[in-house]
Amino acid sequence: MILAGVDIGNSTTEVCVASVDQNGQLEFLSSSAKVTTGTKGTVANVHGIKAALAEAMSKVGMGIHQLDLIRLNEAAPVIGDTAMETITETIITESSMIGHNPSTPAGAGQAVGQLLFIEHIHQAQPGIPYIVAASSEHPYEEVAALLNQYESSLQVEGLILQADEAVLVENRIHKKIPIIDEVRKITAVPEGKLAAIEVALSGQSIRMLSNPYGIATLLQLNAEETRLVTPIAKSLIGKRSAVVIKTPNGNVQENVLPAGEIYIQGDHNQAINVDEGAEKILEALQNAGQVWDISGQPNTNVGNMFSKIKTSMSEVSGENNQQIRVTDILAVDTLAPVAISGALAGETCMEKAVGIAAMVKTQQLPMQQIAEQLREELHTEVKVAGVEAIMASLGAMTTPGTELPLAILDMGGGSTDAAVLNQDGSVNITHQAGAGELVTMLIQTELGLNARSTAELIKRYPLAKVESLFHLRLENGEMQFFDESIDPRLFGHVILLTEDRFIRIDEEIPMEKIVQVRKEAKRKVFVTNAIRALGKVAVDHQIKNIGNVVLVGGSAEDFEIPEMLMEELANYRIVCGRGNIRGSEGPRNAVATGLVMSYVGEQK
Repeated sequence: MILAGVDIGNSTTEVCVASVDQNGQLEFLSSSAKVTTGTKGTVANVHGIKAALAEAMSKVGMGIHQLDLIRLNEAAPVIGDTAMETITETIITESSMIGHNPSTPAGAGQAVGQLLFIEHIHQAQPGIPYIVAASSEHPYEEVAALLNQYESSLQVEGLILQADEAVLVENRIHKKIPIIDEVRKITAVPEGKLAAIEVALSGQSIRMLSNPYGIATLLQLNAEETRLVTPIAKSLIGKRSAVVIKTPNGNVQENVLPAGEIYIQGDHNQAINVDEGAEKILEALQNAGQVWDISGQPNTNVGNMFSKIKTSMSEVSGENNQQIRVTDILAVDTLAPVAISGALAGETCMEKAVGIAAMVKTQQLPMQQIAEQLREELHTEVKVAGVEAIMASLGAMTTPGTELPLAILDMGGGSTDAAVLNQDGSVNITHQAGAGELVTMLIQTELGLNARSTAELIKRYPLAKVESLFHLRLENGEMQFFDESIDPRLFGHVILLTEDRFIRIDEEIPMEKIVQVRKEAKRKVFVTNAIRALGKVAVDHQIKNIGNVVLVGGSAEDFEIPEMLMEELANYRIVCGRGNIRGSEGPRNAVATGLVMSYVGEQK
């Protein structure tokens, strides 16, 4: 007979096809992997399953109709779903201060003065310091000529331009002043109000306007105004240039949405405030024992987050919110950019936040619905067979060099599963929320990326910076040279080194910062979850009682996660490494392979 094991994951659906003869001899024929369609554990998965089956069968010259049996992993009723929310108290300053950081300023130093549009320069009064603002309607020659004309009669301390022409103006004026350009919303600049601008020397960053007390000194602010300008100062840390404007009436509105408390219903009910941080949240989760449900305080950031998780899962499962429970969470400390209202250039400041991945459990068994749909469409016997972590353990046993007792870490997109397969055949398993998708969200949040796809690529590939048309500097400091010219559009940019091409990162973020954020995100999620999961399945909950760990799943293919885990688990004298399923598949296909192997075991 011909049978297929199908593993439906959060990100990928994997298939293993094998034949079993009359004597029960098993022969693996082929395998495949396709992107999971829809949310894991819902009928929308059927389309992706059929595509993966068709590809695997075509590799051996057969069609799906020739399958005698399809075995699905019992991923339900637990659905690994990842949600990320910024949990922070946010202060919004309505048009109180405006910061800006153009990439091509000119001059250097600080200047304070009254804002004046250049078309009104003839109305200016001697003895008053001015910061002149010029829209793109005024070409750089005109701006320079006017400043030179009024140089002796007016006190012009600085210049703000809409166009990218700071250097062109500086080269043509007699008196050297700090110049800020690229202020696209120049019409929003309030004429007649006090402004401070600062341009740092090349290679340095500003000092006064990135310091709330520096802003207070230049703009003569009181203590309350200084407190409210702190987000602006934070947003300008590390910048080459900036302008801060004191706007009318001190129009400040403070809207605070509390972070809120997390309520854990379990053997021992727990309540923990998000402000306590990820470590305290995970400690409370452990103290709760067996968890029944997790929720958040109403009308708070975390309460809204849990409500959104349950509502979105309700929509795909067809159950009401009361029937849906959160059975595990992974909390991770992070930083999130918070937009500053009133900013001329969309400035943000980084605020403390907590990323949360949640595992959601429904009342129904959606895998049975998937099986029935496949049976109806393919006219083939379909069976839901076996818990995911156990099947992964069976598949991992085909890795050369392994023996019982065997521990596995199955690291996917939504969850991290662990199992210990003992010599007597008993198995301890656990399902932990949080894996690759949470890492992607942390990278996107901390780097302030517009596209999630960019964060996904940053997670998967190493970086380099193109320093000339014939060489680039790798993130580890090595240089790589080329005989043919690199695409000139990549010059000076940070790029991703994929298998077949270079991909440019459009955001202007230093390579060192991207590397730091990427590694920290992986460490926070995978190392934390590995220790958490292995502690649950180990004998007496002591990780040191585990001899060896095989890493399987999509995230085990990552170019740095396995090495991080090897280093961490070496502290417990554990042999750890990537699995090589069936000696040929690498860390992929463990669950699908285990589903096929378990069929043979059942027949015997």
